[in-house]
Amino acid sequence: MADVYSKETRSYNMSRIRSKDTRPELLVRRFLHKNGFRYRLHVKALPGKPDIVLPKYKTVIFIHGCFWHGHEGCKYYIVPKTRTEWWLNKIGHNINKDAVAENLLLAAGWKVIKVWECELKKAMVEITLHSLKYSLTNV
Repeated sequence: MADVYSKETRSYNMSRIRSKDTRPELLVRRFLHKNGFRYRLHVKALPGKPDIVLPKYKTVIFIHGCFWHGHEGCKYYIVPKTRTEWWLNKIGHNINKDAVAENLLLAAGWKVIKVWECELKKAMVEITLHSLKYSLTNV
């Protein structure tokens, strides 16, 4: 099956996808700051370069895009119909890297919290942020 976009259009669209400062990440960061939590961003010295690091709580937060990190059972994780094998390899590699980073962090004594993009959509955002705050204050 051919792509619905030209190669140039697809390339442009893909180049616009960010790995840092995404809308879900900014939403969580604003919430944490507003609630008095101070954090560091994308600490390279930690496995997986977590999106948010709260040293005081020895906690890291990964904010995963449902598509890019293969959120099973999620309506936002749809395997593309073109170059399917390539995409499955790419997403599978991301899932493996996530698991390795999480295991290394846990072994080093860090608490790891994963927030999925779909959990920050309008219907669930309040519940997600409330549970995030609860998990941080009850460490």
